[in-house]
Amino acid sequence: MASDKEKREKRNNRLIALTGGAALLVIAVNFAISAINSRTKNRKKKEVRGSNVHINLSVSEILRLADSIIAKSRKVHDAVASVPLDKASYSNVVLPLAELEAQQFPLVQSCVFPKLVSTSEDVRKASAEAERRIDAHVSLCSKREDVYRVVKAVISRDDWMNSEAKRYAQFLIQDFEYNGLNLTLTKREELQHLKTQIEELSMRYIRNLSDDSSFLLFDETELVGLPLEFLKSLDEAEKGKYKITLKSHHVSPILELCKVGSTRKAVAVAYGRRCEANLFILEKMIQLRHKLARLLGYANYADYSIGRRMANSSSKVFEFLENISASLTDRASEELTILKEFKKQEEGELTFGIEDLPYYVKKVREQQYDLDFGVVKQHFPVNVVLSGIFKICQDLFGLRFEEIADAEVWHPDVQLISVFDLNSNELLGHFYLDLYSREAKYAHTCVVALQNCSLISCTRQIPVALLLSQFEKGVDGCPVLLRFSEVVNLFHEFGHVVHHICNRASFARFSGLRLDPDFVEIPAQILENWCYESLSLKLISGFHQDITKPIDDKTCEALKQWRYSFSALKLKQEILYCLFDQIIHSAENVDIVGLFKHLHPKIMLGLPTLEGTNPATCCPGTAIGNEATCYSRVWSEVFAADIFASKFSGNLFDQYAGMQFRSKVLAPGGSKDALAILSDFLGREPSTQAFLRSRADSI
Repeated sequence: MASDKEKREKRNNRLIALTGGAALLVIAVNFAISAINSRTKNRKKKEVRGSNVHINLSVSEILRLADSIIAKSRKVHDAVASVPLDKASYSNVVLPLAELEAQQFPLVQSCVFPKLVSTSEDVRKASAEAERRIDAHVSLCSKREDVYRVVKAVISRDDWMNSEAKRYAQFLIQDFEYNGLNLTLTKREELQHLKTQIEELSMRYIRNLSDDSSFLLFDETELVGLPLEFLKSLDEAEKGKYKITLKSHHVSPILELCKVGSTRKAVAVAYGRRCEANLFILEKMIQLRHKLARLLGYANYADYSIGRRMANSSSKVFEFLENISASLTDRASEELTILKEFKKQEEGELTFGIEDLPYYVKKVREQQYDLDFGVVKQHFPVNVVLSGIFKICQDLFGLRFEEIADAEVWHPDVQLISVFDLNSNELLGHFYLDLYSREAKYAHTCVVALQNCSLISCTRQIPVALLLSQFEKGVDGCPVLLRFSEVVNLFHEFGHVVHHICNRASFARFSGLRLDPDFVEIPAQILENWCYESLSLKLISGFHQDITKPIDDKTCEALKQWRYSFSALKLKQEILYCLFDQIIHSAENVDIVGLFKHLHPKIMLGLPTLEGTNPATCCPGTAIGNEATCYSRVWSEVFAADIFASKFSGNLFDQYAGMQFRSKVLAPGGSKDALAILSDFLGREPSTQAFLRSRADSI
């Protein structure tokens, strides 16, 4: 039998192999993972300490659990509602609701997350039905005037145990009032009618886009530059023509790769004119949204949407977007001049149009940077990337990762990782990794909170998360290799996992990913920076045939330069959509088509819109999902750049800065104002300067 010392040495050797060439570049300390163990079959599945998440529920169990969740919730809400107003207190009104939320969230997620991951169609259907039942109940609870009255009776008092408890009660009140419970019965009915109309129009809008079957026909000479695999995937029509649908999986390759300018323009024009009926739907939805906002006491829908976010007001968003756009103008003008020259060399005197932007940006970047992403991919086996991520998070945030080898999971590919504080060995939380594609699994990379952190009645509930992705598994023993874009995406999503695990809020409401939407992406966007720095790139890379050989210095530098090259014009295009979104949701009776025609050349340095463009189709987020909040992605990216430049760019593994970030930014979650959290960490208010410098230094 091996001694403890021999076991430790073997374990460290195994981890050094996983970390690849990084072992040669980083000082020899304990690596991030205590063990990445192969599973031992036929053992009894281990209980997951501190987790109340149920795995592998049957159809009947899912539906029974959903019904019991609803019954328990109704019982607690009825009890709270029965408290006399003069007896209402934190302990008999707010605390029961907070305890209910903390206890039931992992149970709700146990019902809901199987629809994303289960291989059984019946289980997925039961999960969707459970979600429908629970959502309907939650909607009813949010309209309970009797509960609203007693919570409001508590909030008027000053005898709060702490500021977080008071903040939680204030959020409860805001939730009720966003549903109109501070309105008269007549106005409340009007509010509900408006919401129903908006929902119906939203469904029509989505249905029109999904049902659109428009297509264009091109022969092979009109599709020069497209890969053979793409052409083989197309349906053929009469006389050797290929059918190009107006769906993004066809449109994007055409605009990026097709060498024939007339084809690019024809596809861009047709794509921009899709679903003309949606223009009327968008106009109608905007009118109804403004009515809804005024009914709730806001001047316009933008202020209603932004009022509870970090940005706080539409006027602040306008100022932010216009300042960023103006600061990018010189760099964008230089980019446009270069792109126009490239088009002149390739296509003669034809005018450069907005439809040419994806093709020529890609072409110029390929010429300027000697990057073969097929070769780059060979340096990113998924196990090496994961080991590097764990090592980075160990060194920065003082975390230790350990796989639970025999935990119950829903598929053999799934891993369960426990996270401990590196110094105290305290268990902080768990996360599941479900990384590989399979039939019927949710198609996008994301993080799902399964259990939120909370500290109610002196009992700490630890966080549990799920990271979903769709990596293609290797065949015939070949390793799983990640495209560089997948590496960046994995880092981003792991930022959400770390944020979730490191949260120490007392209330489940302020834990997990239920945070200010202008703030929640910032930690994840910060972590992306480690994908572009030489030291960390070598830590997460290793050639698949010899993982002790990391990616070379030349490629590291090329990736860093490539990151923001020719980004100013594309960013101005995104800001164009954000400004359009803000204007139509800040003012009434706007000529949407006329506004888009006016804004486009103003923001895009004179490039006009394509003739007949339907702005309702060009900016779908404005219509559904991100209405009045399209700015948020740029907002969070700007402040993430400030934090990285201020605290980490000079020393990627500055543990003091990392631990400060963990305690001051990650730990509070939503328990404090987002701007106050960032200002406390930075020692000043966040700035746009670092973001603008990063764009100004590249072309």
